[in-house]
Amino acid sequence: MIMRTVSKDPRTTRGDLVNDLQRAGTKVTKVTISNTLQRQGIKSRSARRVPLLKPVHVQARLKFAREHMDDTAEDWENVMWSDETKVELFGINSTRRVWRKKNTELHPKNTIPTVKHGGGNIMLWGCFSAKGTGRLIRVKDRMNGAMYREILSQNLLPSVRTLKMKRGWVFQHDNDPKHTARATKEWLRKKPLKVLEWPSQSPDLNPIENLWRELKVRVARRQPQNITALEKICMEEWAKIPATVCANLVKTYSKRLTSVIANKGYVTKY
Repeated sequence: MIMRTVSKDPRTTRGDLVNDLQRAGTKVTKVTISNTLQRQGIKSRSARRVPLLKPVHVQARLKFAREHMDDTAEDWENVMWSDETKVELFGINSTRRVWRKKNTELHPKNTIPTVKHGGGNIMLWGCFSAKGTGRLIRVKDRMNGAMYREILSQNLLPSVRTLKMKRGWVFQHDNDPKHTARATKEWLRKKPLKVLEWPSQSPDLNPIENLWRELKVRVARRQPQNITALEKICMEEWAKIPATVCANLVKTYSKRLTSVIANKGYVTKY
């Protein structure tokens, strides 16, 4: 009964299970519930936050995966991936573990500096391909369509030239309203740029998300103490990310599509 209940609704609490069993004539404790589930390989873990997927999103993700399953590794190598991300001062630092002796928890080496309200953050736009990282810039004001087009004009095409991408390269960006605005679509058409049709609510399909994680871990190790240092370190660490890391993310892209199909359109581990 316990296994059936948690299989049907993983959010069921131990208290709920105790009450259900009691109504069925069996009296047990919460500890017994925990031990029983652990013997079945089930433990209480934090639920992961994922994008809200409506049926229309699930179908669009499946359609994308099926349409591109036969694309070759070379096809994906010719894609310029892009996105924006927020990097927080003391962000990833706040969850780091340290090796220390008893009663040394307040030694400077064993602590993480924090300030009220998190210390602020910066917004970045970046791009990359299988050949390496493109330009990374800080977005200092609230981005609108005009600013986004300016960013693309000044950074996307120079990145393509620097990375020596082949003729016929494809540009990827998500369905943020700034990206899909009529003026932006017209700008892209006039260039002309071939744009990868993208399913909404699909960060797991964009390998740049893995690159953002790589960047944030690298930045956290250097422990910037203010926003100016945070921006400088972000730029330095982005430039240091090896081209092999970028190549490997793209090389395994077909696995993402396989995972989406296997998971019936829902969020994957990527």
